Amino acid sequence: MQDAWVVVNTQSHREHIALDNLKRQEFRAYCPLLRKRVRHARGTQDVLRPLFPGYLFVQLDPDAQPWHSILSTFGVRTLVRCGERLSFLPDGIVESLKARETGGAIVRPASPYKIGQQVRLAGGAFDGLVATILDLDDKDRAVVLMALLNREVKVKVGMQQIASAS
Repeated sequence: MQDAWVVVNTQSHREHIALDNLKRQEFRAYCPLLRKRVRHARGTQDVLRPLFPGYLFVQLDPDAQPWHSILSTFGVRTLVRCGERLSFLPDGIVESLKARETGGAIVRPASPYKIGQQVRLAGGAFDGLVATILDLDDKDRAVVLMALLNREVKVKVGMQQIASAS
C-alpha cells in the first residue's frame, strides 16, 4: 500500500503538541487551521485555531512505517480505526484542504451576502419575510432585522434560510 492519510484524535487543546511530536518522529503530519476573531476584555484579536478541534492528519505507509508509535506520542489520544485496522481518508481530501490555505490558514469562501443587504427568508417560521442583515458570524449564521407584529425584531437564522430579495 502507498502512503495514505489517517486521522489522529488528539488530547483536548493539544493539537500543536501532537503535531510537533509527530513531526519530530518524522511523520508527515498536518493540522488545518482557521483564522478566528477572539474577543477579550481588552479588545479583539485574530488567532489561528484548528479547523477540526481535537483532530489532525498523518500521512503514512502502514506496511513500511511503525504506526503504533503514534499511539504513545505526547498529545495523541488515539488513531481513528475500524477495529484494529486503520481507517484511511479518501484520496484528495487533505490536498483540497491545503489548496484552500492562504497565509497558513484555511480561507472560507466569501459570503454572497453583505451587512445591510435586504434578503428574503426561505423556510421555517419566517418563510417569505423580508429582512436586513445586521451581522454575519463564522458559524454560517446571520442576525437579521425584520418587521414583525408592527415592530423591528432581531433574529438569528442559518445561512441556508436566506435567499436574495429579488
